[in-house]
Amino acid sequence: MSNRGMVVCPQPEAAEAGIEILRAGGNAVDAAIGCGLAQTVVDPLMCGIAGFGSLAVYKPAEGVHEYLDFHAPAPRSARPDMWADLVEGETRDGFGFVLKGRVNDLGYQSICVPASLQAYETAHRAHGRLSWEAVCEPAIRWAEEGYFVRPAMYSFWLDEGTMGRASSADRLAYSASGRAMYCRPDGTPKRIGAPLRNPDYAATLRRIAEEGADVFYRGEIADRIVADMAAHGGLITKADLESYQPNRVVPLDGTYRGRRIATNQPPGGGIMLLEMLNILEQFDLGALGHNTPEFIRVVCETMKRATVDKDRLVGDPAFVDIPIDRLTSKEYAAELADDIRHGVKAEVPRLQPTDLVPKDTTHVSVVDADGNCVSMTHSLGMPSGVITDGLGFMYNGCMGVFDPRPGRAGSIAPGKARFSAMCPTIVFEDGKPLLVLGAPGGTQIVMGVLQAILNVIDFGMTMGEAVGAPRFSSTSNAIDVSNRIPRYLMRELEAQGYEVIRNPFGHTIGWVHGIRILPDRLDGAADPGRDGVALSAG
Repeated sequence: MSNRGMVVCPQPEAAEAGIEILRAGGNAVDAAIGCGLAQTVVDPLMCGIAGFGSLAVYKPAEGVHEYLDFHAPAPRSARPDMWADLVEGETRDGFGFVLKGRVNDLGYQSICVPASLQAYETAHRAHGRLSWEAVCEPAIRWAEEGYFVRPAMYSFWLDEGTMGRASSADRLAYSASGRAMYCRPDGTPKRIGAPLRNPDYAATLRRIAEEGADVFYRGEIADRIVADMAAHGGLITKADLESYQPNRVVPLDGTYRGRRIATNQPPGGGIMLLEMLNILEQFDLGALGHNTPEFIRVVCETMKRATVDKDRLVGDPAFVDIPIDRLTSKEYAAELADDIRHGVKAEVPRLQPTDLVPKDTTHVSVVDADGNCVSMTHSLGMPSGVITDGLGFMYNGCMGVFDPRPGRAGSIAPGKARFSAMCPTIVFEDGKPLLVLGAPGGTQIVMGVLQAILNVIDFGMTMGEAVGAPRFSSTSNAIDVSNRIPRYLMRELEAQGYEVIRNPFGHTIGWVHGIRILPDRLDGAADPGRDGVALSAG
């Protein structure tokens, strides 16, 4: 390649960190991990070292193509029926349950085993080029020297929550150190442009840079985490931390119009992506026209069918027997496509649905000068709000997405991970990478990635056009649309009996960040719904 590489992510500060690492001689893995660590500093509700995620690595010269899946497992003390009598509702898009007292949503019992830091180090040790200290250094610098509140960050901080769910302000202010760092004296979130520094986290990261992830999982930081959990009724124990390891697995492969689609295994969202692409391959989408009423109907009915299958059949493969071959088969897709062609509407069951749509995840896509590619999506889930005094980072809130009703694919079990729509993906054309992409956006992640792929392959869009085009989704019986999709188009679908819910945001339904690899250049784009950038290394 004639390029020196590219980093695309939702935070300019983190993208700068990745570019600095590429310019210092690091490869795509170094840059992705350095960028990811910086993201844990400069977007503290979106991701963290106590979070979870999924990372794709492609290194053609070495014949490497693998995923590192780090979905946070439930603590060993968790039980299937521990919250069965507390259920009040389920989010409309299927991302979690509302319980009495918000025990699964906010505070110490909402925390699953921290997975991200161990995965970052594992990926770097296996595939990085620079030292671990060099990869950690930009994040330490951002924590010490500071950054400021960005518009998209502030918009999320103002999220009020619904139907018993905690607001972002609740999460920011839950711990004393969170209130001091992120809130004004009256308890409301700091505003756009307000400076932020995190010396506690800088000290934690410096310990990790010097001693490795071991200090977090088995050493002095682990002792502080476990003591804090024990003092506040948390579920995490020393055994949970000591035993955690991410999973290194092969990609889940499919095809779409002759291109190879390489995505992540369950409990990630890749299985939904492949099922939907297989169905849509049965239609001439170009002839239907981009975002026409019939195009939206066909794609939404496809989304609904994949959602139903996910809810019934997809979970942690260590606990759930998932019919992967059938769900990703062309034959099954043809059956579903035939129903859609004949106007059959899928029904997506929801338990007392609420209107909460989560937004707290982030992503980074990287390509380096040697053609190595990394796509990583990582998150805190719905953040717990918990920050152990003096450590500076927030823990995940992943217990909130488990089904509190026993006997289901997504039910609670000790050591079990819950389904996540994360689907960092690489699309290949003629044996070479064409697209490296992924997205934050809760349940809507896979819907955003799907539409970006369709936009490039079926409609010939550039990366910027593909991630910027108006999106829609259907993860319930309703159709959700961004506000840039005209009402006159949706009236045709309303006349067919569909409920259409209009989002006030023009850029929403996942926030896709991707790189299109052309013979002579890299075409990268950050979703305009966030604050992100696509930066070139040279």
